[in-house]
Amino acid sequence: MKKVRVLLADDHALFREGLAGIIGAQPDMQVVGESNDGLEAFVKAQELKPDLILMDVQMPGMDGLEAARQIKQILPDTIVVMLTVRDDDEKLFEALRNGAQGYLLKEIRSQEMLAMLQGALRGEAALSPSMAGRVLMEFRRLSRHDSSNMDEDAALTERELQVLMRVSEGATDKEIAAALSVSLNTVKTHIRNILSKLHVRTRREAAKTAQAKGML
Repeated sequence: MKKVRVLLADDHALFREGLAGIIGAQPDMQVVGESNDGLEAFVKAQELKPDLILMDVQMPGMDGLEAARQIKQILPDTIVVMLTVRDDDEKLFEALRNGAQGYLLKEIRSQEMLAMLQGALRGEAALSPSMAGRVLMEFRRLSRHDSSNMDEDAALTERELQVLMRVSEGATDKEIAAALSVSLNTVKTHIRNILSKLHVRTRREAAKTAQAKGML
């Protein structure tokens, strides 16, 4: 029986060792390589041509999201599943756009993770339940708005425009909160509203859309 060749990419050696133990114990899987940052994962993926890559989202240097994008460009058949400790909508949608087949929280149990990975290898989406719910919500939101009414929905409040201006300048949520003398939660709420009104998924897309429409 041909084993699934797996590459692990995570900057925490202890977590990587744990993953290697779980994967190596499966009769139909084998770990063929490990890397501790996105660039190393990109290089090893080209050398090893794995069937499956488990990729941490946050890594030094090139992060997992960019590594996934570059790997999928040269190895489109390789399955990439992201692993993360953070429940982050923006990174979830960026990962899916970059070609990831899955996005799993690291709190997942090993048997559930293995079942998700087997599903990913069959072409299914490997998403933690909370993440799957977010994808469904996004799909429903998009289905409620066609391009004909985008301009009507895109009117931003003065405060939202202030937030978006600072987003376009590269400010973090904390920096925006300090500059506008509001709480961090208030900034996050404004950003969610901005993304919804502009029908985009990320801060970067929001800034580009607003600039294209002459809103900034």
